Amino acid sequence: MRYKGRVPSETRMSDITLYHNDMSVCSAKVRMAFAEKGVAWQGVHLDLRAGDTQKPDYVALNPNQLVPTLVHDGRVIIESNIICEYIDDAWPAPALRPANAYGRARMRMRMKLLDDWVHGACGTVSLCIAFRQQFLRRSAAELKAYSDRLIDPARRERLKQALELGMDAPAFAPAVQRLARLLADLDAALAETPWLAGDDPSLADIAYAPYMIRFMQIGFADLIEARPRLAAWANRLFERPSYKTGVEAWLNPAALALFADERATASARIRHLLAA
Repeated sequence: MRYKGRVPSETRMSDITLYHNDMSVCSAKVRMAFAEKGVAWQGVHLDLRAGDTQKPDYVALNPNQLVPTLVHDGRVIIESNIICEYIDDAWPAPALRPANAYGRARMRMRMKLLDDWVHGACGTVSLCIAFRQQFLRRSAAELKAYSDRLIDPARRERLKQALELGMDAPAFAPAVQRLARLLADLDAALAETPWLAGDDPSLADIAYAPYMIRFMQIGFADLIEARPRLAAWANRLFERPSYKTGVEAWLNPAALALFADERATASARIRHLLAA
């Protein structure tokens, strides 16, 4: 079900409100975690390109101007990986963390990499390839107002370069190279166990699922399909009911069309950069 604002009160199972965006990979992993648990939630959908995360009421909840934000029984939790761990703590069954210490360490390491650099690289590539087109449809005054309201100077500079240079932006090639190394690393890890942290799916697999479909959408499909083990793992993720309801059901047709329009050019540029 697609939410626009709060759902009617009669459908609410408890005081669980998720501020999110349909195409946000961070929002998607949280929706998938809720689906794994069978937990109902009410949603407030935010338009990222329109600056909904910059509005004062939302900044009061999440000073980082990012999605998602979870409000549970009046308590605010931010940062998507932390929200996923919170969900696993608050609704323990079925467990989404390995039972043994080594498996949990593997899970946390994979999720830490997302926070440390994978998300940033994915954001850079997505912005330079496709999302810049959405921004460029806005007037110069609207773009300036949006940029001026960003509290993070690094995000402001990344946006500026992506809008001006697209795939020629200085950050694009290093991000592509890092993501290619990530795919090789994930493939190697899956040689040890069928899932990223052991014999069963965990929060790590859930956290990476939205990124895997994004990589395919923006031109990395050849790199994934060239690794049968990695491709098989991704397909197992995409077949999970939680993926269908938490990720696939929220894919925005306009964004998908934008990805499709840019994919051939992006894929050629990615292959060129990696060959070089």
